[in-house]
Amino acid sequence: MRHENNSAVLNAFTVDVEDYYQVSGFEHAIERSSWAMFESRVVSNTETLLDLLARHEVRGTFFVLGWIAERFPRLVRDIVSNGHEIGSHSYWHRLVYEMSPEVFRDDVRRSVQVIEDAAGVKVTRYRAPSFSITRQSLWALEILVDEGFQLDSSVFPVRHDRYGIPGAQPGIHTIATPAGSIVEFPPSVVKCGRLAVPVGGGGYFRLYPYSVSKFLLQRINVAEQRPFMFYCHPWEIDPAQPRLRAGSRIGRLRHYVNLDSTATKLERLLSDFKFGSIRDVLARQSAGTRDCCLV
Repeated sequence: MRHENNSAVLNAFTVDVEDYYQVSGFEHAIERSSWAMFESRVVSNTETLLDLLARHEVRGTFFVLGWIAERFPRLVRDIVSNGHEIGSHSYWHRLVYEMSPEVFRDDVRRSVQVIEDAAGVKVTRYRAPSFSITRQSLWALEILVDEGFQLDSSVFPVRHDRYGIPGAQPGIHTIATPAGSIVEFPPSVVKCGRLAVPVGGGGYFRLYPYSVSKFLLQRINVAEQRPFMFYCHPWEIDPAQPRLRAGSRIGRLRHYVNLDSTATKLERLLSDFKFGSIRDVLARQSAGTRDCCLV
């Protein structure tokens, strides 16, 4: 596969495996007890992403929701059999800072059990729903270390109404906790003066013109000489998904904006940049990590 970006930097391609009705923007309008009543589209959408990555010879990291893994274990096995890395995206997709430490630990353990049962491999990567490890929930990192996790990808170095720690370290780094250290690979931002511009995933990728995303991501690779973290969701390539009259107006806008162009943008992204799993990126970057104590 020819890449327009000639940089030797390998970037992380990650997928948060959840269905369209499980997003945080809808959670106050859709009870988790009713999830099984919705038309599920996560299997077909994830398989479409697997086919896309296979065409571009890319192996990524899939953070799987435990609720999904328990109901669709074959999907988890398909992800692993295609050479991708598996991580946990929690079991119930609850915001971390709305849980107690005890409830969070139980949720993490349940997710790991069902994902490992389905995947047949150990789970050591974690991404919180909606990047909800913030300053008020940094205690979660200690629990992750205690539960055997080696890497987290939840601390977004931005200011946002739902997530983020403004000023947090933007590159791969190690965070010390009382239980030991954990590697943090945050979602990517580009510093523009005093502003940290989020780039490389989710609604930002759908909202920005592709030329803007490409310019900002190249800046991380070329000017800063470091890998970026890209993330997406299976429902983002599904413009035909049911339109739910749930959540706030801004929540629906964030969810539905530019769904029809995501697949085309992903094709271009995978042609323009080099991608691998988090495991692959860490193998190249291990000498470049540095300590950063947030807890």
